[in-house]
Amino acid sequence: MKNKNSEELTLNKETKSAFIAVVGRPNVGKSSFVNAAVGQKVAIVSDKPQTTRTRIMGVCNKEEHQLVFVDTPGFHKPRNMLDKYMTKAAQNGLSDVEAAVLVVEAMPKFKFNPENLPPAELELIEQFKKRKLPAVLALNKIDLLEKKEELLEMITAYMSAYDFTAVVPMSAKNNDGVEIIINELLKFSHPAPHFFDEETVTDQPDRVMVAEMIREKILRTLNDEIPHGTAVEIEQFYERDNNMGEPILEVGATIYCEKDSHKGILIGKGGSMLKRIGSSARRDIEEFFGIKANLKLWIKVKEDWRNRGGIIHSLGLD
Repeated sequence: MKNKNSEELTLNKETKSAFIAVVGRPNVGKSSFVNAAVGQKVAIVSDKPQTTRTRIMGVCNKEEHQLVFVDTPGFHKPRNMLDKYMTKAAQNGLSDVEAAVLVVEAMPKFKFNPENLPPAELELIEQFKKRKLPAVLALNKIDLLEKKEELLEMITAYMSAYDFTAVVPMSAKNNDGVEIIINELLKFSHPAPHFFDEETVTDQPDRVMVAEMIREKILRTLNDEIPHGTAVEIEQFYERDNNMGEPILEVGATIYCEKDSHKGILIGKGGSMLKRIGSSARRDIEEFFGIKANLKLWIKVKEDWRNRGGIIHSLGLD
């Protein structure tokens, strides 16, 4: 008869794990891929570049396998102190992983030149070579590509730059090709205990998830540079019973912006913009936690906060 310790050792031998870095330029669909792979939204998405600011882990369980996806900020040229931290997070995302997924656009916004791949992607490929890291190439947004034969030129160019273990056309938005990539990545899992339990889908604390939900609505609601100059800090976060004895989540959040004029735009005429952001975020919060929520939003001006290390640190963005 096996004792408890021997049973645990047997279990550990049967389970397999792998950490997978998801990298690429801004706005190519890295977070959309991670959400699709996890089967639940763990990272915010928008059509704005640099939506992801910090390293986020998403957990995918497949029988005895556990894949931990490390979603990173888009690799780009820094323009301020916050950008420098984001670029560092993208580079650090390649540390201590078993493999990587390089996400590129099947229909890039620039004219594709097979002789001159984007510098950011070439830099990431150099990191693969330096670390001898296996990588899968994911050609995202194929749903927007009219001439599928154009993929052949792209595949040839990227395979000439690096020996990818697999090349998979996908549409993360439509969950097309995602399962194929997951099956390719399972090859890199090795015998090891699972780092997260079966119910966990991300390493992000609840407060951070809520702050990101609110910031996503700002990104989706506002235009131009204003969304990039905003950050969200959760001031209140607790559950209580309402008058009917039903649970309700009380959330209070401060939105930081860089100028008084931005504050006026965030509030909107008669508070209309802030109400729109709050209503949309509240629906996501209620869906995620499965209970009713009461969301209060405040706005404060912190001039040039993206170049102020103390504020960046207090918001956990460093």
